[in-house]
Amino acid sequence: MNTFIIFAVLLLIVFGVSLYFIQLHYKHLLKKEIKRAQKSERIKSMFIENVSHTLRAPIKAISGYCDMILEEKDEEMQPAQVRELVTNMSSSTQQLLEFISQLYDMTKLQGITPSFTFIDVNLSELMASYRRETLNITKPDVIVRVTTDLSPHCKGRLDTNLMHQLMMHLLTNAAHHITGNDIVIKYAEERKGLKVTITYAGQGQADILGADIYSYLQKEDALMNANESSVFGLSVCKAIVDMLGGEFYVDTEYDKKTVTCFWIPCKMRDTHKDM
Repeated sequence: MNTFIIFAVLLLIVFGVSLYFIQLHYKHLLKKEIKRAQKSERIKSMFIENVSHTLRAPIKAISGYCDMILEEKDEEMQPAQVRELVTNMSSSTQQLLEFISQLYDMTKLQGITPSFTFIDVNLSELMASYRRETLNITKPDVIVRVTTDLSPHCKGRLDTNLMHQLMMHLLTNAAHHITGNDIVIKYAEERKGLKVTITYAGQGQADILGADIYSYLQKEDALMNANESSVFGLSVCKAIVDMLGGEFYVDTEYDKKTVTCFWIPCKMRDTHKDM
């Protein structure tokens, strides 16, 4: 009888302790979710407040060009004038679209709960596809090379959508800032993960990684600054790598070259060339 009572008491104690820690766990999750929601709301407010005047400038320019065309009489408007105005409208529209696209990429990664879809993919084929896309946005004399010590049959378990977004932001940045003729993409297995290094001659603006993005949006030339720099692209890359639990850095001090590197946890197989 005494043994039964002792067992019952111990069971109640264990149950009480377990219940206490379960409550602590869910309180922690609740606080985390509240902070996430508050952060998301702050970002939305900043977006609306700071972006509104940034978008007005190109929209006003496009509207002004349209008014100039509509107000002129047909016999007074020369074809060359029309072409010049339409060219300016096209340029402003392109800047606006690029700005909105980059801003959307950045804001959708802020204050969200990560959700991944991992699949096994051939890394050699994947890197070759990035190389082909990069050739379409570089100068004709630029060579894009992919190097690795891994087997051409090596497979990695990746979220291909995030990987494409990450790689193409970095390679677009390289294409915009390259001053030489060579972009090198190197990938390797390291620390039970995938390490990718992109190297090229040119200044890749590593200082942008520590910048306050929203301070850019308060400047009169915010749209031009954001499009010409890599403020959104590099911030998106860092956000993606952070979400995946990896490491990301850009080094612009090495022999007048930019070395962009990231490492992410990744299950890999068939890594050796003799397999």
